[in-house]
Amino acid sequence: MRIGILGGSFNPPHKMHLNMGLELLNKNYVDKIIYVPTGSKYKYKNNLVADHHRFKMLEMMIKDNDKLDVSDYELKDEVIYTCDTLKYFQEIYPNDEIYFVCGADNLSYVDEWKNGIYLLENYKFLVIKRYTDDIEEILKRFSKYKDNIIVSDVEPDSLSSTEIRNKIKSGEGVFELLDKEVYEYILDNKLYE
Repeated sequence: MRIGILGGSFNPPHKMHLNMGLELLNKNYVDKIIYVPTGSKYKYKNNLVADHHRFKMLEMMIKDNDKLDVSDYELKDEVIYTCDTLKYFQEIYPNDEIYFVCGADNLSYVDEWKNGIYLLENYKFLVIKRYTDDIEEILKRFSKYKDNIIVSDVEPDSLSSTEIRNKIKSGEGVFELLDKEVYEYILDNKLYE
């Protein structure tokens, strides 16, 4: 089985996150997608709502599809790096192939990550193109690892969680951007106001 690990802050998870996972499945890039929300100890994210809220919203968003799952592996009291996460899933699924799903923007600086080159050597990267990144240039830089980099034909979407949080803060409607249950959960818990 090919398992796609899709990490992110999911602050909040929205329809683009869901559609991306479904499209990767429907286009047969992977057989299963596991959403892995980043823990709140991650130093580059200082505006995350509580871990349990983001986990719960992801559970709600994916509940109707048994090929989608969510893991709380990174929701710990210390920073968990991508290398730790992929190693963890490889240990859980020793006979399966682990794919790290990321945007071209993330791939562009993977060599700066903790054990980034090791990851390129040992895991498959399933890349979503971004309008702002020159994917050919990025692939040229990492040509040595081209067998482990798969550029998907999943269409990029410019929808962002930041945009949704800002709309909620200013009282704009976001109903159409979110799963119905997620939207109601945000309202009930007064998140992002």
